[in-house]
Amino acid sequence: MSSNVTVIGEVVPPSPGQRLRTIGVRLFDVGCALTGLLLTSPVFVLAWVAIWIDDGPPCFFCQQRVGWKGRPFLIWKFRTMRTGSSGPAITIAGDRRVTYVGAILRKFKLDELPQFINVLKGDMGMVGPRPEVPEFVEPGNRLWDQVLTVRPGITDLATLLYRNEEQLLASSAQPELDYHHTILPAKLALNIEYMRSRSLRRDIRLLLLTAWYSLRPGRFHGHQVETLLRG
Repeated sequence: MSSNVTVIGEVVPPSPGQRLRTIGVRLFDVGCALTGLLLTSPVFVLAWVAIWIDDGPPCFFCQQRVGWKGRPFLIWKFRTMRTGSSGPAITIAGDRRVTYVGAILRKFKLDELPQFINVLKGDMGMVGPRPEVPEFVEPGNRLWDQVLTVRPGITDLATLLYRNEEQLLASSAQPELDYHHTILPAKLALNIEYMRSRSLRRDIRLLLLTAWYSLRPGRFHGHQVETLLRG
């Protein structure tokens, strides 16, 4: 992990109520991840075969991300870029590094399915701020300090509202800078807003909306998501 990322320690020991809630959330995450793996196992097999035929092995991609309390971990995805490709950390629409099969997987967010394994390992939860690469994390920044106090997740409010992020950045002359200085702070603010009013009911609605819009990306409307989640 980059040297500019530090582990955040606990300041106040958790109360008994907080411990029970943590256990409940963990059981919910494990149950959802196991169910997700079971339901999507045919998709796993098809994606693995399609990637192998399209661009050969490896079929999985792992990358270091910053998680809870600033701790590094490896996030797992289906590989969507050509083997050996290099370039900026940000991917934009039309990126030539993305394979034919990779573009389909990214459109329907199927490349994220291996993160059920991250949830089972305890690196991530089902709902929580999306973990970032070390170079975009800023310890000491007020927004980051708040976001890193919770376990990262497969989906969150910002993930839904910015699911067309690659299209937004496609017209940018400096996509990495625009992401770092414009989109990322907005996503962090949304993460914090959601954390303040988070509940099991809202988490379930968020998961269902994520699944729905992954299957029907053309039907996505950001204002509908905000209305459903904040209503």
